Amino acid sequence: MDILRLIITDASRWYYPAMIPGGETRRLLLRPLEIADAPQIQATFPQWEIVRFLQNRVPWPYPPDGALYYIGEIGLPGMENGEAWHWTLRLKTEPGRIVGVISLLCDGEANRGFWLDPAHQGQGLMSEACEWVNDFWFDTLGFSLLRVSKAAANLASRRISEKQGMRKVGETESDYVSGRLPSEIWEITAEEWRAWKAARGG
Repeated sequence: MDILRLIITDASRWYYPAMIPGGETRRLLLRPLEIADAPQIQATFPQWEIVRFLQNRVPWPYPPDGALYYIGEIGLPGMENGEAWHWTLRLKTEPGRIVGVISLLCDGEANRGFWLDPAHQGQGLMSEACEWVNDFWFDTLGFSLLRVSKAAANLASRRISEKQGMRKVGETESDYVSGRLPSEIWEITAEEWRAWKAARGG
């Protein structure tokens, strides 16, 4: 039984997302994650360029039902429990195609995570998505501090944190798909985020 047929015939056993709003940036649509997203994510996500700096809880090689399992057993239950918020990323020019995912998590040192199809990296798209979810974290959810953890070698992710006013507050080591690597912890307070936006006229 293929994944799409499983979604259709066995949908009753899956959690469904709570009322989590979608959003948009200048170039992107952010839509709440749902079980029907599994086939597209399964087709795009298992690329070394995407997974190498993700925590090693991501199985590698990625199993053929990996996206379906993650969405149904981890992503949607977390959304239902109010512990996680996940959105797919889609270009406004191609709204039917998923190019990435961005998440917010109630996890002490890892409140935000994301991935983007390498074909769309280097264009500032993830910076747009991060700005939207940062606003959601502080203004909608009401948190006072956002923390992110990343491999020190993940220069693209570091540039987003630097550009958006975050501060590096710690160094450690963590286990990633590509192995145990030096890791950094970055943070920004709600007040610092709002000041950063005000300085930019946002």
